[in-house]
Amino acid sequence: MFKKVGLYYRTIKHLKPIQIRYRLWYIFRDKFRNLTGHTYPLSIPKEGNSLNLIEGCPSSVICRPSSKAFTFLNQPHTFEETIDWNVSKYGKLWAYNLNYFEYLRQPDLTKEEGLKLIREFIDQIESNREGLEPYPISLRGINWIVFLSEHNIKEKEIDASLYGQYQILLDNLEYHLLGNHLLENGCSLLFGACYFQDKELYEKAEQILGNQLEEQILDDGGHFERSTMYHCILLERLMDCYNLMESNSLKKSDGLKEKLATKIRLMLGWLDKMTIDCRPGTEDGEELFVNGPPSSIKEPPLFNDGAKDVAPSPEELFVYAERLEVKARSVQLSESGYRKFSTERFNLICDVGEVGPDYQPGHAHSDTFSFVLYMDGKPVIIDPGISTYENSARRQQERSTAFHNTVQYRDKEQSEVWSGFRVGRRARVEVKAENDKELIAAHDGYRPWRITHERKWVVEEGYICIKDRLVGKEGAAGRFYVHFHPSLLGELSVEDNCIKVGVIDIEFESADKIKKYSYDCPNGYNQYIKAPKIEVQFVSELESRISLNIEDEML
Repeated sequence: MFKKVGLYYRTIKHLKPIQIRYRLWYIFRDKFRNLTGHTYPLSIPKEGNSLNLIEGCPSSVICRPSSKAFTFLNQPHTFEETIDWNVSKYGKLWAYNLNYFEYLRQPDLTKEEGLKLIREFIDQIESNREGLEPYPISLRGINWIVFLSEHNIKEKEIDASLYGQYQILLDNLEYHLLGNHLLENGCSLLFGACYFQDKELYEKAEQILGNQLEEQILDDGGHFERSTMYHCILLERLMDCYNLMESNSLKKSDGLKEKLATKIRLMLGWLDKMTIDCRPGTEDGEELFVNGPPSSIKEPPLFNDGAKDVAPSPEELFVYAERLEVKARSVQLSESGYRKFSTERFNLICDVGEVGPDYQPGHAHSDTFSFVLYMDGKPVIIDPGISTYENSARRQQERSTAFHNTVQYRDKEQSEVWSGFRVGRRARVEVKAENDKELIAAHDGYRPWRITHERKWVVEEGYICIKDRLVGKEGAAGRFYVHFHPSLLGELSVEDNCIKVGVIDIEFESADKIKKYSYDCPNGYNQYIKAPKIEVQFVSELESRISLNIEDEML
C-alpha cells in the first residue's frame, strides 16, 4: 500500500499544474455530461476550400481498403462486412491507426476508394469511440484535408462532418498530456483553419504552436521527448505546416511561418547529426542486414521509444525539405542529451540526457548512459527499440535498464519505469567533462541504495574505452549489458575476459563473469529477430576496451 502511494507521488509530483487542472476538469465535466445526456453535434455545415500543397513524404502504410484489408503494426486484418472502427483485437494503437486515415496518402489509392472509406466512417461516427478522441481527430483531419485537396473534392456532408470533428477537438485539446499530442493538436487546427478559413481555429492553432515550438524543440534541434522516431514524425508534421503556410494565403501567418522554418532547420540539423551513413551496397553490407539492406542508408538509432518503419526515413525528410527549399542548420548536440564521436572506422552515439521531458516521460526508458556503436557504417552495438505499446511484461522489459547498453546495480532500475507510459523516480545526470575525445558523466538513479554510477568514454582512432564505477558503497555489484545487431548472432564468442565479434575485440578488465545469450530484438511492432547479448558482472569498477583485431581483419 505505502509502496504504491510512494510510486504515485514520485510520478505525479513532476506534472505541470495545467496537466492536473485539465485532467480533473475533463473527468468531472465528462461525468456531468453523462448525467445530462450531452452529445456533440457530429455534423456542422461549413464550406471547405481545396488547398495548394507541395508533395510531402510518402505514406508508410500499405493497405487495401477496397477489400477492407488493413495492416498496422505488422498485424493484418480483413473486415468481412462493415469496418469496426473500435476493433480491440490488436490493442488500442491498432484501432488508432485505423482511425488516422493515413492510408489515404497511398500513391495507388483511387479517389473512389478514399471517398468510400470516408463515407463509411461518417455513417458510423455515432458509435465510434476511438476515432473521436482528440489525437486520432488531429491526424485524421490533416489526412482528410490533404486527400480532399489533392482530388479537389467538394462534398457538403464530408465538410460538415470534418468541421464537427474539429469542434470536438477544440473542446478536448490535450493539455492534460502536453508533449507531442498537444503539438499534433495545434498542427491539425492550423490545417482546419486554412481549409475552412476559420478565425477561431487559426487563433488557437497559433497560440498552441507558438508556445509548443519553443517548449518542445530544444536549442540543439532535438525534440524534447528524446526519441528519434518521434523527432522524425514531428519534423514531417512541422514541414507539413510550413508547406501549408508557404503554399496558401493565411492572414497573420508570417511570424508563425518563420518560427516553423527556424525550428525545422534546427530539427534537420539534429537529425543529420544523429544519423549514421550505412553502407549496404557491398557484399559484406548485404550480409549484415538479415532481412535485406535497410530502406534507408541514413539510419538513426532507436533511443527511447522507437520502432522500425513507423516514421519517415531521414532521406524522405531531407528530400521533402529540398522541395520546400528549407536547409538544415549545423548544430552541436547538447540539450537533447546525446553526444556523437566519429573516427575513420567507428561512430559512437552516447546518451547522457535526463529522462524527459520531466512532466511527460511517457516515451522515456531507463537507459541512462546507453550507447550505440557502428563500424564502417554497419551497426554493431544497438539500441533494440520497442515492439509494443501495450501495458505488458514485454513493454516493461523493453523500457528497463537491462534492455539497454548500460550498467544495472544488482536488480534495480535506474529510473522507475512502470505502467506502459509512467516514470516515478528518475536518474539525474551530471556531465562532468567532455571534449572531442572524452566524455565523463554521473547519474544518481540508484540513490535509494546510496550508489552513483559514473561512466567515462574515451575515443581514439583505433579503440574506444568505457570505464564504469559504482560509487558510494564498497563491493557494489554491477552488470553491464551489451546488445548486438541480429546479423552478429553466429559471430560472437567469449574467450576468457574478451568478446570477439567479427573483427572487433571487446576486452573487460576486472570482470567477474561474462554471460552470453540471445534476446528477442524488436524488428518493428510485434516482430522479433534473435540477436546476441552479453552480461558482464563486476564489482565496483569495470573497464571495457573496444578495438579492431587487425590480424582477423587481414584474414
